Amino acid sequence: MKSRTLVTFLILCAMILCTSCEKDDSFFVEIEGISFENYPRIDGSTSTDPLNHIIAAKLFGLKYEWENGGIVNLRNCPQSLTDKLQCSQTHGAITNLIDNQTDLIIVARTMSADEKQYADNAGVSLIETPIALDALDFIVNSQNRINSLSIEQIQNIYLGNTTNWNEVGGANEEIIPFIRNENSGSQEMMNELVMNNVGTPDGKIPYAYFDEILGTMVRVYTELTQNKNGICFTPHYYKEYMVYGKESIKTLAINGIAPNRKSIKNKTYPFVANVYVSIRSDLDRNSMAYKLYEWLQTESGKRVIEESGYIPN
Repeated sequence: MKSRTLVTFLILCAMILCTSCEKDDSFFVEIEGISFENYPRIDGSTSTDPLNHIIAAKLFGLKYEWENGGIVNLRNCPQSLTDKLQCSQTHGAITNLIDNQTDLIIVARTMSADEKQYADNAGVSLIETPIALDALDFIVNSQNRINSLSIEQIQNIYLGNTTNWNEVGGANEEIIPFIRNENSGSQEMMNELVMNNVGTPDGKIPYAYFDEILGTMVRVYTELTQNKNGICFTPHYYKEYMVYGKESIKTLAINGIAPNRKSIKNKTYPFVANVYVSIRSDLDRNSMAYKLYEWLQTESGKRVIEESGYIPN
């Protein structure tokens, strides 16, 4: 009798758990009048591409699954919706918005100075609204014995003042600092968060110091995997959710503080950055793009942002 009672209890527990999981899995939200046909054209940076897909999944009740490399696959997604989810990288997404080739973008930074000039020349202004938090992580090869650097040490490495790892407590090896291409999301984050007003009038890293500039985030990880003396930077979200096989990479603490959800949320990690949803200021307030822009700032929108792995503002 006791055995039968125990079995019944376990079955009930399993049913409760299954019901709970099913409820979470089927959670989706609604924007009045939204459809596959009138869904806005969305663009964004590499690191925000999963978020853009998960937003669409939740708005239409579609199931999704993560694949290697941070790809979010929408199951049973019509082509009419897939075609509207673009990833032109940060600079491409911003210029597409200025050129009215897309309706709304989610990117890891605001306009750079030359993008702002491009918008001014076109007579366009953007509304850039922070919706989530990210961070800029510094990464090295896992064989590097350095675990932490100060802000000043990072700055001196990228200004060319510190050139050997033994100057910061490491091995007697030349430091090989890598940078990204100008106007990439991570490079502009580097300029603003780390190098701002340091060494150069505009806060930009002097590109003449660097023999090779990495054109994609994938190459950052490839180079550091192959080069035990390299150092570079990466959006925290990209590293945590979009990189497959990080065993050969190590994340450095900055001023003794490691980047994680807690230190990013409470902003004790030094290099915390906003993620922005941006629209043109002349966007029709009755359009579906504007409704989506507003929804992303609601509690329901924040719940979806958090499900993607980002930390909502």
